[in-house]
Amino acid sequence: MATVTDRVLRKLAVMNRWAAFSLLATTQFVLILDSTIVSIAMPPMGRELGMTAQDLSWTTTAYALVFGGLLLLGGRLSDYVGRRRIFIAGMVLFALVSLVGGVASSGGVLIAVRAAQGLAGALVAPAGMSLVMALFKGDPALNKAMGLWGAVGGMGASVGTVLGGLLTDWFGWRSVFLVNTPIGLVVAGLALVLLPAVRAEKPVRGFDLAGAITSTAGLGLLIYALTGAAEAGWASARTLGLGALAVVLIVAFLAIERRSANPLVPLNVFRRRTLRAGNAVMFLVAAAMQPVAFLLALYTQIVLGYSPTQSGLATVAIPVTIALTASFLGGRVLTRYGLRTTAAAGLVFIMMGAALYLRIDVRSDYVPILLGPEVLTGFGFGLLVGAATVAATSEASPSESGMVSGLFNVTTQVGISVGIAGLVTVAAAVSGGSTAPEALVAGYRAAFLGSTVLAALALVAALALLPRREEPAREDQPVPV
Repeated sequence: MATVTDRVLRKLAVMNRWAAFSLLATTQFVLILDSTIVSIAMPPMGRELGMTAQDLSWTTTAYALVFGGLLLLGGRLSDYVGRRRIFIAGMVLFALVSLVGGVASSGGVLIAVRAAQGLAGALVAPAGMSLVMALFKGDPALNKAMGLWGAVGGMGASVGTVLGGLLTDWFGWRSVFLVNTPIGLVVAGLALVLLPAVRAEKPVRGFDLAGAITSTAGLGLLIYALTGAAEAGWASARTLGLGALAVVLIVAFLAIERRSANPLVPLNVFRRRTLRAGNAVMFLVAAAMQPVAFLLALYTQIVLGYSPTQSGLATVAIPVTIALTASFLGGRVLTRYGLRTTAAAGLVFIMMGAALYLRIDVRSDYVPILLGPEVLTGFGFGLLVGAATVAATSEASPSESGMVSGLFNVTTQVGISVGIAGLVTVAAAVSGGSTAPEALVAGYRAAFLGSTVLAALALVAALALLPRREEPAREDQPVPV
């Protein structure tokens, strides 16, 4: 009887753990989705509120700026204050400011709402990842959990364009904000029941205020400079000036961290080879993959004449393939073959898919031209993302998990900003400013070639930096790093 009772209790514990993970993964999906969902709603939003194209660009920039700039601070706060507390506070803030966005009567209010949503995301994202690490600490299921965690982030960015089009067409642009309010409040309530109250094991002796200020300002300015580079140009005075100031602040941050008794980011974490490798690979993959969805949205709408909803649906194969691969294959491949082999295999598929986008033309058909590369890139990302996430976080102690999670999110966010700014600039340079379909297609092809090169660089980094595994692990063992 005792044995039966023990089995039941163990099964209940596993069920509770996966229920908590499902809540955290859903939240990650919504946060990343929210970074792209607004883009489809911009035209009707601008018409109703009288916003110019430059005003509308700030609805994206404000979110990315605050989200990326505050991630390190949010991660460390979760270590100090408690991960569940920070998670709930961020979700409540997200729900309330989304409600304000849904009833906004001016563009200024909307931009402020997007900045506040970025703050909420910077609190929730690293706290959520560290809670996942705590839930599966020492458990071989960590590989599957991290694969799914990374996959929902990639899916959120792609699904945002689809859902944004559907909501805007059916219910109006305000629905892309209002839908977040009930979701955020329900998640915050469930978090009290399902999530463990985890905080750092070591007592807090102080807070690195100088490091928090310089890192936030430096990262924020860097992301702002990169976001504006696609419009102003990489060699413009604005881009170079902001970039130089960002570098100065980041160098100051590193100098402060070297001397601080309680650093925001202890610099010795960068001595860990696997952590460096995971962040380097994810930076390059984010720079290669995220512009693909952005460029496909432009190509399908401007060149092929798709509606916003049709354009979103035309890329749905990417997130669907990511979800299926990460759910049913990614964790198993990672457990059996290890970090290096899994990441390299995923990157080969991403590189092949990106190269096949070079076949696009002014009259491309969806199935023969776009569907194949979408499936290949989605399959590759589904394999890779779990390996990159595990590599970047598995060496962290319990007291560092929030900080390391924030660092990984920063790497991803900066990679996205660099990729979009760089490849959009390449596309614009090749097209020469022309709006003729042939010129636009030539620019998009050049950008897709850039994605292929970035994926190839990520493959080289994975093979050179990730640890080699001598023999396959058993299914009941976690991946050694």
